[in-house]
Amino acid sequence: MSRTQRLFDLLQLLRCHKYPVAAATLAGELGVSVRTIYRDIATLQSQGAEIEGEAGLGYLLKPNFMLPPLMFSYEELEALLLGAEWVTRQDDLAMTQAAQHAIAKISAILPDTLKWRLEREMIRVGPGVEKPPLLVELAQIRQAIRQESIIEIEYVDQQENLTTRRVWPVLLGFFEACYMLVAWCENRQAFRHFRVDRIRTFHDTEQRYPRRQRDLLKTWQATQGVADKQTRY
Repeated sequence: MSRTQRLFDLLQLLRCHKYPVAAATLAGELGVSVRTIYRDIATLQSQGAEIEGEAGLGYLLKPNFMLPPLMFSYEELEALLLGAEWVTRQDDLAMTQAAQHAIAKISAILPDTLKWRLEREMIRVGPGVEKPPLLVELAQIRQAIRQESIIEIEYVDQQENLTTRRVWPVLLGFFEACYMLVAWCENRQAFRHFRVDRIRTFHDTEQRYPRRQRDLLKTWQATQGVADKQTRY
């Protein structure tokens, strides 16, 4: 591996960590010595990388630091395009359009050699299980989560009982057979999982719930035994 590539990989690793990470950990992930990490950190800092920390305490890349344009490996491109293709098959029109645009942008800048290999289509997303129709838009739910808004829904449970709930939306899950909303339910004073296809009406109250979405997510993860890195939203 060239030194330039190693420096870039080090930036990528730092970007993946939300908290200070020890030089020994970085060295282990890159397969180099701790002394090399110290030298590379100093080099990146001298070139303008906003890396905080010091030996013995760990290092943290400021979240607003912009990395240079990426050059993906063939396997990375396959993974990105495969994931984007899966998204285009979901019922969220806004996400479908975003995935299509992402595929177009990636394809437009690929070198001819990589573009030819990807056009061979060695892997594809197969047909999935047909999901029940939705009466609410997934984009509305995503917007409520981003704005941390209290929403009111009419929900039909497994026993066909219709109830009205005030909930704090936390996470939207895309599963093979359905979409699932994780939310704190004011009625039950507990986290509940709502199948989106069973939501009959959806109203955004535009009232912000009293806790931050990130804090609620961590609490839910603890109740489910889910590690932070296993959840993306």
